[in-house]
Amino acid sequence: MRRRIARVLPLFVLFLAADAADAADDDKLTVKSLESRLAAHPAGDDAKALADQVRAWFGKDRSGRPNVASGANPRIEGLDTAWAIEAPGARSAAVVTNDGKTIPLVAIGDTPVFAGTFPMADGAAFRWTYLVDGKTNRRTGQVEAYNDPPELSEQPGVPKGKVTKREPFESKIYPGTKRDWWVYVPAQYRDDQPACVMVFQDGGGYVPFVPTVFDNLIAKGEMPVTVGIFINPGSGRGEEGRGQRSVEYDTLSDRYAKFLLEEILPEVEKTVKLRHDPESRAIAGISSGGICAWTVAWERPDEFRKVLSWVGSFTNIASGKTRREGGHNYEALIRKSPRKPIRVFLQDGANDLDNANGNWPLANQQMAKALAFSKYDYKFVYGQGFHSNRHGRAILPDSLRWLWRDYQPGTEPPGKK
Repeated sequence: MRRRIARVLPLFVLFLAADAADAADDDKLTVKSLESRLAAHPAGDDAKALADQVRAWFGKDRSGRPNVASGANPRIEGLDTAWAIEAPGARSAAVVTNDGKTIPLVAIGDTPVFAGTFPMADGAAFRWTYLVDGKTNRRTGQVEAYNDPPELSEQPGVPKGKVTKREPFESKIYPGTKRDWWVYVPAQYRDDQPACVMVFQDGGGYVPFVPTVFDNLIAKGEMPVTVGIFINPGSGRGEEGRGQRSVEYDTLSDRYAKFLLEEILPEVEKTVKLRHDPESRAIAGISSGGICAWTVAWERPDEFRKVLSWVGSFTNIASGKTRREGGHNYEALIRKSPRKPIRVFLQDGANDLDNANGNWPLANQQMAKALAFSKYDYKFVYGQGFHSNRHGRAILPDSLRWLWRDYQPGTEPPGKK
């Protein structure tokens, strides 16, 4: 009998553990579960427990203080947002936006924690601040929300490519600099079939999601088999008072193109075969990385002909000694120069930056107008977003489909086959 109980007991323990895990999962906060639990008007110990969960869910600042203590940044899940602030002794709390909305927050029982949820429209963006007893809190911020397309998530049955972090690269073209970088090779790559290539500036920020999008689009035949190169700017102090990232990305010259063509691509080709015709090469970036992507294609359209720019810094960051050497010149250069065989996708938002270097929304609109005037193959998607990757990320699958539409391999340059 004891042996039978001993055999049954481990299974019983496993069932209990599974039940406990399910209960823990059910107890985890989401925006939707917070909404329903607030609607139940918790009181007493239930309210205290929920308040503690909210404090933990919104995390802590660098000093270890709960973020809700000063008004937390919203939690965003798709188009749903959650907000919370801890305001001892307060009678009311809310979030107010720069476009006139008020998001009411409710007290969690008798605790000092106020919380609430708010559904946003796809592509909505606004600045916000907390309001406590009718007075604005110093804690402010900005938020934007988008419906993420399915291609941003792993899909059943889709082969996964491999991302490899390479050893830090030491450049001779940018002496004294090192940089982190990663290479993605799709599952469909074959050694006897050179692949297309797409280079991403500020690459570390793209590694968490771009390979999954590539996997899904390549599997559906909506873009060719493409190796992704994700490369960060170099370390170092930079030149002319600018940081190294700005030196590499904001400067209007062929130096960064040479860095890619003479150093990075040959290093990748030690292990992966790449196509060399310009129709098979794309380049992308955000902010200063966006203007960098355009500059590479502008300087070397014989090597790169597809450009993806998010909130591109087509502004006068690289002002130089003359204060006139920056990217704001592209609008005039495009109009005054013979059209180059470049396809470019631009994204920006009405709430992008406005500072001493220029106005980003205006600069991107001027770029789009110049491209239209000179009859470039371009697309410009303009939303309400801020200087962030959120909009670009949400439209990345469509952006890549557009860039690679009607793709036909070009002729390999002599000696490069």
